[in-house]
Amino acid sequence: MLRGYLIKRIITSFFILWVVVTLNFVMFRVVHPIKDPSALILNPEWPVEVRLKLQELWGINEPLFPNQYLRYLWNMLTWQYGLSFDTPPKDISKEMGWRLANTLILLGTVTVITIIIGTYLGVLAGSRRGKKTDVTVMGIGLFTWGFPTFFFQILFLIFFAYYTRINWGIQIIPFGGMVSYPPPQDPLAYLGDVLWHAAGPIITLTVLGFGGWALYTRNLMIDALTEDFILTAKAKGAKERDVLYKHAFRAILPPIATMIAMSIPGIVTGAVITETIFSWPGIGSWYIDALNRGNHPVTQSVLYNYAFLVILANLVSDILYGFLDPRIRVGVRR
Repeated sequence: MLRGYLIKRIITSFFILWVVVTLNFVMFRVVHPIKDPSALILNPEWPVEVRLKLQELWGINEPLFPNQYLRYLWNMLTWQYGLSFDTPPKDISKEMGWRLANTLILLGTVTVITIIIGTYLGVLAGSRRGKKTDVTVMGIGLFTWGFPTFFFQILFLIFFAYYTRINWGIQIIPFGGMVSYPPPQDPLAYLGDVLWHAAGPIITLTVLGFGGWALYTRNLMIDALTEDFILTAKAKGAKERDVLYKHAFRAILPPIATMIAMSIPGIVTGAVITETIFSWPGIGSWYIDALNRGNHPVTQSVLYNYAFLVILANLVSDILYGFLDPRIRVGVRR
């Protein structure tokens, strides 16, 4: 029955991906206010040979349906995005590759740290409901969670990069960027320099993000600790730590796994403000720059990748549910 459940979810995911790609095509090629849709992927200032190559890639001179539509589907599914409207034009796939790596370095680290800290504090607060630990963790978490991201990061940057340098002669974090200029030549020194530049965004996003995970985990733990199997475990003399982590926490793993899976798309596109404030060359800042400059090929590519990651995250969460929660498989059999 698990196999049928997985096949159903995979087919559904491919169908949703097809709908997303189709809507992306219609939005940028059919109903867009620009009279000439080719202007969305071809820059009139490009050399003739470049324009001819891209016309062949996208089938510009062919009928809109089905020729251009089928080419568009194939190009999106094979990550052939063409060229950006930069001067000189740049291959979007290559540009997206190194920018995606930069974003993953930043937000991947933040996501892991935030999940670990938030989940641990949530379990701790849930196990001590109504006590000082619970009130303190939830108070701090909710306060930081509701704080405006841009405002906190600007204050953080002003104090630890500017104020400390002017008044104490110590610059705790850099003003921005990913590496110093000129960059260190030694690999270890280069890695240390990258970590130094990443410290500001990582710290601020972790402080602002752990509260949501802590609150969610706490509420799940409170519900789990009232279940009959927890009372049975306590009656059998199980240690408090075993009750919390081997019984209660194990019971809430499916929704936790879903939250982790759904945070995957945010690793790629969720740092627009942060990357802009800290001048971090990632996907988020690239997308905003493309919107401001009318760089339509980049905009289409980023939107498609974000949708693809959301669908993939949903599929991963469904698969994890199938393995972690036997009730899902029982429901399918019925």
